[in-house]
Amino acid sequence: MTRIDYRLNAIVDAGLADIGHLPDLAAIAARNGATLIQYRDKTASTRLMIERAQAIRDALLGTGVPLVVNDRVDVALAAGADGVHLGADDMAADTARRLLGPDAIIGLTVKTPEDADRAGRAPVDYACIGGVFETLSKVNPDPPVGLDGLKALRDTIRRLNPALPVGAIAGITLDRIPEVIAAGADGVAVISALFRTTDIGGAVRDFRTRIDMASKETRI
Repeated sequence: MTRIDYRLNAIVDAGLADIGHLPDLAAIAARNGATLIQYRDKTASTRLMIERAQAIRDALLGTGVPLVVNDRVDVALAAGADGVHLGADDMAADTARRLLGPDAIIGLTVKTPEDADRAGRAPVDYACIGGVFETLSKVNPDPPVGLDGLKALRDTIRRLNPALPVGAIAGITLDRIPEVIAAGADGVAVISALFRTTDIGGAVRDFRTRIDMASKETRI
């Protein structure tokens, strides 16, 4: 499996098309400090998703930043993406690993203690806990887990797999980064606070700087 730098996962959601060309948004994020790009699309056809994922992949060439596709192993394979991010109702991680191979990146969403136990035992490269706070970027029927829930779920994962990177998602703002990192996250996944801003590159740089500072303070 692959060691992932999960400090800043910039999620390029299809809903951002009103802001700009998705590959361009991905490239801006990658060139300004994002360490992982995730393409998420809940409505497009399979053909369009493959085309978009390929275009994002091409836009990231030379940046060294990997691309994962949300939910869809088939799209990740067809587009030549670096891997996939799986939710609780998606393909099982061991099946995805068998299809994608040992070098692919596989991430899991974690919302419950059962999810955390599964993530700690699964052949995955990172886990992302959420939603930590309320968010407008995604309809979420489950209540936020909060900082205490983040810490508890992270501790469950780490007891089973101490080296697995653990991220946090949902409602993550620049000001919340220190408390999220202090609660045990290695990094964060962000959409609106990065892309729905007047200066996307600046927002990405600010997030990366704050994450690195918070991580350094936590280690002291």
